[in-house]
Amino acid sequence: MGLLLLFAASLLIFAGTQILPGDVAQSILGQSATPQALANLRAELGLNEPAVTRYISWLVGALHGDLGTALTNGQDIADAMGRRLGNTLFLAGCAAIIAVPLALTLGLVSVRYQGRWPDKVISAVTLASVSVPEFLLGYIVMFIMAVRLHAFPSVSTVYDSMSLLERLNAIALPVTVLVLVVLGHMMRMTRAAILNVMQSAYIETAELKGMRPFRIIWRHALPNAIAPVVNVVMLNLAYLVVGVVVVEVVFVYPGMGQYLVDHVAKRDVPVVQACGLVFAAVYIGLNMIADVVSILANPRLRHPK
Repeated sequence: MGLLLLFAASLLIFAGTQILPGDVAQSILGQSATPQALANLRAELGLNEPAVTRYISWLVGALHGDLGTALTNGQDIADAMGRRLGNTLFLAGCAAIIAVPLALTLGLVSVRYQGRWPDKVISAVTLASVSVPEFLLGYIVMFIMAVRLHAFPSVSTVYDSMSLLERLNAIALPVTVLVLVVLGHMMRMTRAAILNVMQSAYIETAELKGMRPFRIIWRHALPNAIAPVVNVVMLNLAYLVVGVVVVEVVFVYPGMGQYLVDHVAKRDVPVVQACGLVFAAVYIGLNMIADVVSILANPRLRHPK
């Protein structure tokens, strides 16, 4: 099913790039290009071939690891994308390292103090962070931390020669925004899953035995609520990789999102197709991992009646 879904995504990506307005040859050569020069370039790029032929050629090349060549600068897309993808994975990984444990902890605390002021404060703050658009949240964080306090740089540019500490300092603001964006969703889903398990009879038995509330939540409720928690965590990890486009543009971070936006503006179709395919593969792959982990964590899914 994952492979079929990825194939369907490749069809949509290719079809979407074909209906983009404008002319690739015109974008490369400029408005002053002669009709003959435009015709020659279209023939050279294979733009005169049928769409089905171009799709099959692109898909076969992608299956062999050949994502093509960028039209605007002649660079190999796989090489250029490898560096950008590494930057995006580093940014997403740092955000996940902070967001996932924090969300699980806040979810457990919220369940422990259900209906009391810690639960209300945590729910209100996380709901507010989810409700604010990413670009607005990014500019707010930038204004406070970079402009007013001068604590971190406003432009998150990283280089290969930078040390780990320099990289962490450079990406502090986009990581903060990403954590705030995904924290609320993971915390609220963790809270809801655990509260659903807390209604079970064995939880009541543990309470009647005099076990401490937090021990009941940690030892008995959380393991049985792990399947939906893993699913929501994986969905948010997929978002951290796939949905960082806005955050990378706001902070001028040299990742996949910035790479995609730059080449959409140039109408560099091969780059747009390659980025879309990689994003789709990451999203589908993480969802498949979530399904496998849920099955392994829940014996009832491993042995259905």
